[in-house]
Amino acid sequence: MTDAPPPTQLKCALVVRGAFDAHVIPAFEAAGGRTAIHWAPTTVIMKALEAGETADAVLVLSDAMERLIAENRVEPETRVNAVRSRYGLAVKAGAPHPDISTVEALKQTLLAARSVAYSRTGASGIYFAGLLPRLGLAEAVNAKATIIPQGFTAEKLVSGEADIAVQQISELMVVPGIEVVGPFPEPVQEVTTFAAAILRNATDRAGAARFLAGLTTPEAADAYRASGLEPAF
Repeated sequence: MTDAPPPTQLKCALVVRGAFDAHVIPAFEAAGGRTAIHWAPTTVIMKALEAGETADAVLVLSDAMERLIAENRVEPETRVNAVRSRYGLAVKAGAPHPDISTVEALKQTLLAARSVAYSRTGASGIYFAGLLPRLGLAEAVNAKATIIPQGFTAEKLVSGEADIAVQQISELMVVPGIEVVGPFPEPVQEVTTFAAAILRNATDRAGAARFLAGLTTPEAADAYRASGLEPAF
């Protein structure tokens, strides 16, 4: 009996965790593939690659992918624009849904919150940290914020440490026991695209290519929509 081949090594942004768990990974495994995924914010993945860590493929923010292409770290012809994501707010399941329909309503909701949870290194947290000064709320909100290094901010709703969580909507939806209030109002919304590609030093290039092919199927698109994302293909 021969040993099974090693799994395809992937580094993926947390934004696709729900859709990957629900469909993309099971579909890949049903076709005979295996994966080992390092889940982390794009900033953490980029630092890991710069420090010499390797993988067969990565899925990161599109601007980070442009950097990887410019640095000749990925095979540009393998690039796949997978999903588009929006930022939003969530509360614990059963809690009243605050008004975030306008920028002014969002400001009042953030000011009234006991604590707002956001991530220090995730794309949503970096964007939110930059948005607060634009709204004139940096001091007031950060004085009572629950800031996590990385991971899912909505977990702080379930634990009771915060009553509002800010993150990519798809990342909020991964956590059970919460309810998504909705996206940021359009004047302060930002749509981010996430792209995948094969790294030049991939040891399982064939497996990585098969995995990337599964990112743009109609079934994957349905999984993205169900998890709060939009297909980007």
